[in-house]
Amino acid sequence: MLPQLSPRQGCSVCLARLERLGWKAGFAVAVQGARIGIRATGPDVLDRVRERLPPGWKPSSARRVDELYSLVVGDPGAGSHFHRYHLLYAGAARLARSTRLDEVLEVLEDDLHFAAALATRTRLFVRAGVVGWGGRALVVLGHGRSGTTSLVAALVRAGAAYYSDEFAVLDARGRAHPYPVTPSVGGGDGAPPRELPLRELGGRAGVEPIPVALVAVARYTPGARWRPRALSPGQAVLAMLERSLLAGDRTAFALESLGRAAAGADALACRRGEAREAAGSLIRRLERASGRQPGDRVPISPSG
Repeated sequence: MLPQLSPRQGCSVCLARLERLGWKAGFAVAVQGARIGIRATGPDVLDRVRERLPPGWKPSSARRVDELYSLVVGDPGAGSHFHRYHLLYAGAARLARSTRLDEVLEVLEDDLHFAAALATRTRLFVRAGVVGWGGRALVVLGHGRSGTTSLVAALVRAGAAYYSDEFAVLDARGRAHPYPVTPSVGGGDGAPPRELPLRELGGRAGVEPIPVALVAVARYTPGARWRPRALSPGQAVLAMLERSLLAGDRTAFALESLGRAAAGADALACRRGEAREAAGSLIRRLERASGRQPGDRVPISPSG
């Protein structure tokens, strides 16, 4: 059987209409404890969908899921212009409509992260970059398009273990878990973002959950000098809470997780200039926080 929405989410008239379409294939996965189902009118597209699933996904035999995506595959050679469109739905809500399948799959990939973040009961997703050093984590918080990926890339080039440039995934103990989305950097002059595989950075991926040693609120400003100011644990919690993705009933869990993450960590805020300079300063702080010497090994494994 194809995956279905959990009964607690109900069923609208629009969803009932979707149920009448000819769904050819589908599957369910578990991501960070969240159950997600994906079905399509064309089975061939599902291999391309699997390539875009969130990190750490596992096959699931669940018949009922927390979020159900429905992908209507268009026919490029259809006589009717309407039937050439690819359509994507989350529940009963239409997320995308395009004659280009890649565009629809990009929307699906982005929304899958949010679905996992909102449905999981065991993790907290914070919009941030994360690297590991000396068995401890650095959480980099930016402001919108503030160059977080470029700073994470500079840290990885300097020897840090890559955890994510998209989300800090924290458990109830405040530890950061790997969520290795492939980094993407802007192409410049309006060009689309370009994926930046870890092998291009000479980097490695973290594999173990690690405690947070440093929280940095760093906003890129051309020509800015590195003059950080200290933040209190409470200010660090608020900065991370502002960037957290959570359902309304999980505020207590979020505060517990963030409180434990910040309790054993230093925190700072600053405007930064070039990523390489900022990365060097942050690594020196991490060395002091981790109590290890430069060159000590951290729990990492070769990237794929």
